[in-house]
Amino acid sequence: MKNSRVAGATVFRPRTSVWFTAVAVVAAVGGLAAVVVDQGAAGLLVGWPLIGVAYAGWWLFWYPAVVFDADAVTLRNPLATLRIPWSALIDVDTKYALKLVTPSGAYTAWAAPAPGVWGTHAGKPEHIRNLPATSYGPGGSVRPGDMKNTDSGYAAYEVRTRWQDLVESGRIDVDRPGVVHRRWNWPCIAGALLLVAVGVATPALGS
Repeated sequence: MKNSRVAGATVFRPRTSVWFTAVAVVAAVGGLAAVVVDQGAAGLLVGWPLIGVAYAGWWLFWYPAVVFDADAVTLRNPLATLRIPWSALIDVDTKYALKLVTPSGAYTAWAAPAPGVWGTHAGKPEHIRNLPATSYGPGGSVRPGDMKNTDSGYAAYEVRTRWQDLVESGRIDVDRPGVVHRRWNWPCIAGALLLVAVGVATPALGS
């Protein structure tokens, strides 16, 4: 898992986001270079799909994140960004991915998926110790998606820990839950649509 600090906020991305993004970009750049060497500048006309591969890698793997700050947790997904005030939280779930439950609905984090078989078997005893109390089910059981070595588990640990601290310190007014704000990521969506449009138009331009 990868955390970084940006303007007072903590930004979480899964560790694999770097690798998947890099693979997409390197593959696209390498392919585009090969086309240009083979066809010259005219190769750029047929290289748009490769640029789309790089863009898709960035959009699907690097852009998504879970952002924690003093007032809210923000789920930055490919299509939309959701800002969820701490006071709006009523539950945290990790069955398929990090999911934050509020009175107005449940919201899933693209950047914090639950583990597959490999991730589950990679868990160790220390990954289920000293978790926030709400992480444990009946008999002290822990879901695979709550283990700290997984993307969903680490993000859930951060959410539950910060949320619990705010509740215990009296900094959350449970009688006045905050409002979830959704913002569509129109620049990212427009970029994808533009690449698709150029890809469709390119054969006509080259004929």
